[in-house]
Amino acid sequence: MKNFKNVLWVVAFLIILVLVGTVVWGYYRNLTMEVKNPVATMEVENFGTVKIELYPDKAPETVANFIALANRGFYDGLTFHRIVKDFMIQGGDPEGTGQGGAKISDLKDGGEETDYSIKGEFIANGVDNDMKFEEGVLGMARSDYTSYSPSLAEQSYNSGSSQFFIMTKATSSLNGYYTAFGKVIEGMDVVHNIENVEVKVADDSEETGNTEVSTPVNPVKITSIRVETFGYDFGLPETLTPFDYMSWMYQQYGIDPSSISTTTE
Repeated sequence: MKNFKNVLWVVAFLIILVLVGTVVWGYYRNLTMEVKNPVATMEVENFGTVKIELYPDKAPETVANFIALANRGFYDGLTFHRIVKDFMIQGGDPEGTGQGGAKISDLKDGGEETDYSIKGEFIANGVDNDMKFEEGVLGMARSDYTSYSPSLAEQSYNSGSSQFFIMTKATSSLNGYYTAFGKVIEGMDVVHNIENVEVKVADDSEETGNTEVSTPVNPVKITSIRVETFGYDFGLPETLTPFDYMSWMYQQYGIDPSSISTTTE
């Protein structure tokens, strides 16, 4: 009986040793392994495949947000709702209007069904991200509330959620004011083909006041986006409470919130 107990103690000790070793090895690997930049593969119905290298060293919160949403299937079936030739193609809005975004429940199991935003990672917002918006660069879309008041710059900078855009031509006007966090490494021809689809003024232009000719006549559907992280866990982004511009407008000017357009750019 005594020998049997000794055997049990030895087995228990070995199990504990293995568990501790596994945890220590995991921490050591994350600290010492060479982390490859994650690569997103986007399939676009009737157009083809686009591969995008992400840059967590430039925009860690934005990259973590994009990976979490993509690998949970958030972008599957969404569209490129805004296409401006010689500028960019924009997608990632679950409403397909430019006015929607993700919820915390889209990031993680058990998350609340509430909207969120993330910090804008660019120079104007105090983040040292020197990426330029060249052809093929992936950027995070956000709102611009400064058209209502110059005092709302911070709220504008930190309003990104799920919408993203891919540049089809270089522009300097976005540099330092929008988060650049990746670049197309394969399939730029697909992006340009999408750029050339027929577009029109949005059907709700009379209600929103948006007369930009940028809404595809025929929907351009994202079949899926998945990100290869090469075994590294980029975690989840720090989420922020979105700015309630409707309440702000009502408090400031007594304007009916339902009359306000909030398209994300």
